[in-house]
Amino acid sequence: MDLEIVDLTVEVRGRALVDRLSLRAGAGQVVGLVGPNGSGKSTALRCVYRALKPTSGKALAGGADLTGLSIRESARTVAALTQDGTVDLDFTVEEVVALGRAPHQRGNQALSRREQDLVHEAMQRLDLLPLVDRGVLTLSGGERQRVLVARALVQEPEIIVLDEPTNHLDIRHQIELLSLLRGVAPTVLVVLHDLNLAAAACDRIGVLSGGTLVAAGTPLEVLTPELIADVFGVRARVVPHPETGGPQLLYTLDPAVPNRREPCE
Repeated sequence: MDLEIVDLTVEVRGRALVDRLSLRAGAGQVVGLVGPNGSGKSTALRCVYRALKPTSGKALAGGADLTGLSIRESARTVAALTQDGTVDLDFTVEEVVALGRAPHQRGNQALSRREQDLVHEAMQRLDLLPLVDRGVLTLSGGERQRVLVARALVQEPEIIVLDEPTNHLDIRHQIELLSLLRGVAPTVLVVLHDLNLAAAACDRIGVLSGGTLVAAGTPLEVLTPELIADVFGVRARVVPHPETGGPQLLYTLDPAVPNRREPCE
């Protein structure tokens, strides 16, 4: 299912945190949002998973306005992993992952055999089987992050929205997670701070600065030394990855380039 953000604007106290953002993620694509702190990335994502109502504009899933769906329909369509995703009760890993089936059930209905298999497969893919009976409050931040990603997969959404999902993950699990995102069927919209991970994981990248989309395209089209200097205020050399040929950024420790763009927050 394709996801389209159309002229999305979010204003707070007369200031635009997101200003007329339009961006499309085709069915099955992984699309990244990158930009400096305060550029509006998380704000835009909150509008997609309906935690925030935009001032104007809309988010469409398969051509349907997400705000027109019931909460249950919306949860079946979009799964979200937020920056501050937490679990306050000490459920086991398996219990938390199984909560992904909640939008598909009524009351305290037991999981079907197929749903149990979904839970097991998601835990296996996220390297969680050794932790299956552990309480989530005893886990490290990275382990808990993987539990929440597994829960999102079990939800079987058409679209997955992730806000900095590699936070707290070691390098192995960062690579495994991003490889997994490229292999799952749903459309993925993901905020990433690491531009090299974004280049490796994303089919397309949108760059936000000051709440405005300043570039969108393939990683090779977007991640140029000129854009990196303009938006992030640092010098970078772009070289081809020796195995994939994709762009990789080598940063210099020279004094930072003046950033000509102001943050929106």
